[in-house]
Amino acid sequence: MSGFEDMRWPALSTEAFEADLVLGVALMKPLVLICSQDTELYLFLSHILGVDGFTSEPAGGVKEALALADERELQAVVLDCGAANATGSTICARLKGEPRTGGLPVIALIAPGAENQHLDLLKAGVDESFVRPFAPAKLLDCLRTKLALPKPGSNGIENSSWLCCGSLEMKLDAHRVRGNGHDIHLGPLEFNLLRQLLEAPGKVFSRDELIGAAWPDNIHIGARTVDVHISRIRKALKAASPGSVIRTVRSAGYSLEKPDE
Repeated sequence: MSGFEDMRWPALSTEAFEADLVLGVALMKPLVLICSQDTELYLFLSHILGVDGFTSEPAGGVKEALALADERELQAVVLDCGAANATGSTICARLKGEPRTGGLPVIALIAPGAENQHLDLLKAGVDESFVRPFAPAKLLDCLRTKLALPKPGSNGIENSSWLCCGSLEMKLDAHRVRGNGHDIHLGPLEFNLLRQLLEAPGKVFSRDELIGAAWPDNIHIGARTVDVHISRIRKALKAASPGSVIRTVRSAGYSLEKPDE
């Protein structure tokens, strides 16, 4: 089986993604990183994810996976754990150990005969694992559960739950944010931070409270990291919902201003 160096990727990649972006506003298709050196497996996974409303990006090794995780707003990671290598647990551990990617759901696909990788993956913090061959529906259901997405065809009617503040709206079960009717593309951490602020507009949340709302308990996060993610949220809101303002309260934290303020 040829590796990534021999692959000709579909035309949809950086150019297509950037075409969907308009000043931080994007089509709400969850982006999944697929870490594999198996050409056919990547194309298969990319196809079933695309049919179900996801987009995907390939990565061949640890460095490439970490670089893409830093550059792109990923929603989840799928690891191809082959019998011949153990890079899956390495990638998982590195992703889970970084503040920006620690909250990403990581799903491992373990090759037949490589079941001994289960323990290493668990130690690395993997969220779910399947032994190949597996039913594609299991992977799709797992992704939708981890990302709190509705099932295809539900049109967001089931379990509909919205948080609203002025022109800013967040649909919790669909992991969707809108400002003035425009979809706003946020990563998992930014989504959780904004959700905390939206649940109590006007309330000042400390950085420690925001860390507790967005990051796993076993990851140490500094105040500067919170500031960086709040800055990203502000940039997205400025483009799509300029009336939605996150206020900095010196020595206290952050607050989402109420519409009448």
